[in-house]
Parts: sequence; C-alpha cells; structure tokens
Amino acid sequence: MSERGRRSAPLSGLQALVASRHVTVLADLPLIASGKVREMYELERLGDGQSGRVQETLLMVASDRISTYDAVHPTPIPDKGKVLTGLSVFWFERTAHIVANHLISTVDGVPEEVLGRAMVVRKLSMLPVECVVRGYITGSGWKDYQATGSVSGIALPDGLRESERLPEPIFTPSTKADVGHDEAIDFERAAELVGDRALMARVRDVSIELYSFAAEHARSCGVILADTKFEFGLDESDPAHPLVVGDEVLTPDSSRYWPADGYEVGHGQPSFDKQYVRDWAAGYGWDKKPPAPAIPDDVVAGTRARYVEAYERIAGEPFRAWLERTGATVEGAAGGGRSAPDGAA
Repeated sequence: MSERGRRSAPLSGLQALVASRHVTVLADLPLIASGKVREMYELERLGDGQSGRVQETLLMVASDRISTYDAVHPTPIPDKGKVLTGLSVFWFERTAHIVANHLISTVDGVPEEVLGRAMVVRKLSMLPVECVVRGYITGSGWKDYQATGSVSGIALPDGLRESERLPEPIFTPSTKADVGHDEAIDFERAAELVGDRALMARVRDVSIELYSFAAEHARSCGVILADTKFEFGLDESDPAHPLVVGDEVLTPDSSRYWPADGYEVGHGQPSFDKQYVRDWAAGYGWDKKPPAPAIPDDVVAGTRARYVEAYERIAGEPFRAWLERTGATVEGAAGGGRSAPDGAA
C-alpha cells in the first residue's frame, strides 16, 4: 500500500499545499546543487493564506553513487539512495520531539522516477559547521586521541583503547569543506563560525540528545552507533521553531554503525557502511586520486547487502516495506523486484 493509502492523520498546512500541486518530471525542475551523493532541485514557494508565511521548498534526491577518498566511483550501489532516504525518514519521524526537521513529504510532490529516494523538504539557511557526536573512540577521533589525548579540545581519560565506549558522548564539530576533508574544530571555533554562541550551545545539546536517543534504539536492535554527523539550519519563515535538523540523519553514510555481536575493544570494527568498498579500494592498487576505479560485482553486492541490513535492523521491518509505502521499486537483484529507472544516479 502506498503512503497515500496509509495516511489517517490530517495533513499539515505545508503537506496539504504540496499535495495539491501538480507533480512534474525531474527533468523539468531547476537543479540548484549536486554533490557526491545528492542532488537538490528547486520547487515552488508555498504560501499559507492563514498565517501569511511563505515557505521555500526543495526536492532532495539521494542517488546510488558511492565515493571513497573523496572520489566518486563510476559504479552505483543499487538501492543505496533509497536506504539513505528510508532511514532518514525513520529517524525524522522518531526524533521530532527533540528538534524540528526539514521533511515535508516523501510521496506528494515527488516525481515518480525518484520515489523512495527523494524528499520534499523545507529550504533552510544552513549553519556552516558539521555537528559530529562520538560515543566511541574510533576513526579520526582515535588518531587525535593517540596524538594529543583529546578530541576537538576535549580531554579524554588516559588508557582508552581503540573502539572503546566513551564515559559520555562528546560533541566534536568540524568545518564544511567545499573540497577535500572537513577540519576538526573545537566548540569555541564553531561558535565563532556560526556567530551566535547561545545558538551553538543549543545545537551542541540537541546533537548529543539526538545521538543518545538513536544510540539507545540501535542497541535494542543489536547495533552500536559509534558516532554520527548532523547538519542544522534555520527556518526563517518559522520564528517559533527556527532551529531545524536537515540533510540526512543517522544513515550509514553519516554514521558509523557496528554489529553488536562480535564487538571487541582494541581494534577497528566491521560496519554497515561503505567501509567494505573502502577496504577493497585500499587493496586494489589505486593511488586514491580521481578518477576512481569501477567496483567489481561481488563488492557491489556485498555493499548493497550491508546497507539493506542496516535499514532492516534499525527500522525493524523488511526494506521492501519502505519501497511499498513510497510506491518505489527495488533495484538490487537480491530484492526480487522490478528494475526501476534511477533519475538521480
């Protein structure tokens, strides 16, 4: 059954306005941004006659592209974009009590060719920082800890081992780099970049609350949420709730998820993300400079399986259920569905 058929609650004002608009094909929409994984398309401005508010909206489309070492591979991972979108929606729906989010619709206003991998969202004025929360010492945080005993200016206990759980989650922001890698910064530098220390303190507190809520749910599903990244913006059309979490949330691309069974402190952990591709690329002989090499079929299949497993463990339902709710089709052979056109890849 489609999401339209499942609705029982009344639509919000914005949702009703989106539902009343004619849905066009993707090619007719103005493309305003294209990244390694996502495209952003401009949608029409929506006016609420009762409040006088005007809301600008965007169509955010997650492709099946995958990158390692800042280079995009020519081989897509089937259904990856749908997993990212499905998990984002799962978490948006469950964390709205913590902070508002930019999601308006996943069906109404979405062209048929990108159903399942696209969201109609509010346009935000994005803050110029990445909001990283770490619950375990791993990745670049582990490297920083080994060198300095701290991460983003936060001193940590002596004697921590790789992948060990921290006494409490820590907020370790970074810059948003247009090219190359983001740069880790401390809270004070983040506050300077945002230009409002009180707002940055609110962002820090909300980030940690979102992480803690998600980590508890993940643990109940046999999954460890080691760390994650959020992006926040301000909705200038809604003075009552200006702080909004945007982009994607708590997906395998923005987070480090580990299977709890087999977790062992003292070394790196297997994860439900593109680490499988990264490990293959590291042993391929590639110099890690563009262009990235094509990915062999077995690595594509193994990567897709990891993304789908992440969805099914965390959402607690078959991946097909998400596709059915949005009227999308499965692309991977393992899913047993029809092939669907990918307007975002």
